[in-house]
Amino acid sequence: MKDPRLIKLADTLVNYSTAVQPGEQVLVESKGEATFNLTREIVTAVANAGGLPFWYHNEEETERRWVMNASEPQLEAYGKMHLKMMKDMACYIAVRGSNNSFTMADLPEDRRRAYQKFYYKPVHLEQRVKRTRWVVLRYPNFAMAQLAETSREAFEDYYFNVCNVDYPRMDKAQDALADLMKRTDSVHIKGPGTDLRFSIKGIPPVKCAGKRNIPDGEVFTAPIRDSINGEITYNTPSLYESALFERVHLVFQKGKIVRADCAGDSARLNKIFDTDPGARYVGEFSFGLNPNITKPMKDILFDEKIFGSIHLTPGQCYDEAPNGNKSAVHWDMVLIQTKEYGGGEIHLDGQLVRKDGLFVHPALKDKLSAKNLR
Repeated sequence: MKDPRLIKLADTLVNYSTAVQPGEQVLVESKGEATFNLTREIVTAVANAGGLPFWYHNEEETERRWVMNASEPQLEAYGKMHLKMMKDMACYIAVRGSNNSFTMADLPEDRRRAYQKFYYKPVHLEQRVKRTRWVVLRYPNFAMAQLAETSREAFEDYYFNVCNVDYPRMDKAQDALADLMKRTDSVHIKGPGTDLRFSIKGIPPVKCAGKRNIPDGEVFTAPIRDSINGEITYNTPSLYESALFERVHLVFQKGKIVRADCAGDSARLNKIFDTDPGARYVGEFSFGLNPNITKPMKDILFDEKIFGSIHLTPGQCYDEAPNGNKSAVHWDMVLIQTKEYGGGEIHLDGQLVRKDGLFVHPALKDKLSAKNLR
């Protein structure tokens, strides 16, 4: 029997998130066997919308083995093939249900860098993100339930609860925050191990309510590249390149990360920030707003939307909120500021806007309450 929650989610992805139009080519990518049921519903929904669905399945263990052994000319040819395919597409929908979040953890550094250079950056950062209508989501398999430290059955119920919120309503509720950010110059973030200042003057805010990621719920912009000074301590575990980093602490001077350490492999952390010059500068600043996501689960598509959080992202900026920073890295790291996680404050132009994860600014308090965002 078909799960009606899958049909509803597929409809959101096709008819709201990517707004597929008749005759448009749509690339549907799946990863992990658990994704097949949703992928089938997406392919059907694309066809019902008059679109032309193209589908391929990315088997992660085979991908790992191939990247491990491929020469640079092979990787370059692979990237060119996928780039051509992506250029032919109006839309891209990816359903990712990785069986093992650490599959790529043992890739040699030169393989990892070559894969980023020849495939991920040109195909996804430069083409897919900038030139297609796209949406990406995870799928509730056993691996995700394990990261969330719960049963798969309980996690599946949680997943559909956070993914199938009323996105048009959320979009309207975000207007007030976007308007305030548009008028803002200085940002001051305070909390345990955090005292950070920067400017967002002149860089547009962007609302996110189901058009790029599912689950969704954030409003982002970018700091003026050289304006960040101070320190930040992220209290959310972060997976990057199949490695887990905890309690990441960054010190900034004139926008640049001049010191980086964590509760673990600080040398590996710094290697990531040494990928290229832009990796030590920030490309995104965002408020997390999904009212049904309240705790981390080591998956950034969920964790960056945590209600009462912010993320400050070393690396590549988005074209929608450009600050000039370019990098092969785009690492969303999350600081939760609810009382449960130590609290904190955010001031915009000297005025307290959010305290302990709750908006207190008169124009935002009711509109961005958890009740109103659902």
